[in-house]
Amino acid sequence: MPLPARYRGRFAPTPSGPLHFGSLVAALGSYLDARAAQGEWLVRIEDIDPPRCPQGAASTILRQLETFGLAWDGSVTWQHTREGAYQTALERLVQLGLSYPCSCSRKQWQRYDIYPGWCREGVCDPTKPVAWRLRSDLGQRPIHWQDRLSGEQQFDPVALGDVVLKRKDGLWAYQLAVVVDDAEQQITDVVRGLDLLDNTPWQRQLQAALQLPQPRYLHLPLIVTAEGQKLSKQNLAPALAEDEQGIRLQLFQALEALDQAPPKELAFEPPATQLHWAVANWTVTRLRPTAHRQTPASIASSTSSLTPPSSTTGE
Repeated sequence: MPLPARYRGRFAPTPSGPLHFGSLVAALGSYLDARAAQGEWLVRIEDIDPPRCPQGAASTILRQLETFGLAWDGSVTWQHTREGAYQTALERLVQLGLSYPCSCSRKQWQRYDIYPGWCREGVCDPTKPVAWRLRSDLGQRPIHWQDRLSGEQQFDPVALGDVVLKRKDGLWAYQLAVVVDDAEQQITDVVRGLDLLDNTPWQRQLQAALQLPQPRYLHLPLIVTAEGQKLSKQNLAPALAEDEQGIRLQLFQALEALDQAPPKELAFEPPATQLHWAVANWTVTRLRPTAHRQTPASIASSTSSLTPPSSTTGE
């Protein structure tokens, strides 16, 4: 199945809480890359883990994207409606001998860096619930791909272990769902954070096994706190601004975090104006291949030197 000729990108947040500044940088990078290529930009809500997805979080995320001017194409895709497609893919992997049931608990293999594959030749304890894992020792090895920012990448999936595809509680795991959905949506370009770089070998292994197209990848630098922690919902990163001035300045700061060198006066322009400039001027070659960008301490700290443009009034 070849990739479509036209660029198709996506932003695929987990609705575990509202978007924060790191989320905005990832969304903005994928949006600009798609729009600069005159391509489509889709939104997929990755809500396959209901315990992590409080009611109303997905609606908040969609509203935040709209507030920052990040308009998507077509209808939003919801992973919770896609169980049949995931089950079909898992059954195919089982037929190929690439997926197996596993009764082992993390406590049992906690002395190991990765799961040691004890259930590969048969379930260790048939009386216990099982997860379904991907055999990392079979199929394409090592995995090579060209990241558009970090360059040539090579991983041996065996060093990463046999990742879970379906959990013991019956919920689908990220790795299989994202591969199936990217193929269904004909995604040509995946633009996401650097924290997902080491997920790519499993995903490319799955793509090869299921004979699915392999998109291009661009892994963006992560946004971290002053202490070096990745900005995330898990460590209580604050939600994006909701006031007009805060929205303008945070969008500007996100452009700065993406190394796009926006002119300072752009910080006072509405999202539509900022995005028009950003799409016209977007270039991946401006991105520095360093892993981290520090979170702005506050809106005021990075914009205190900016003076709003003088306004004129007419009759």
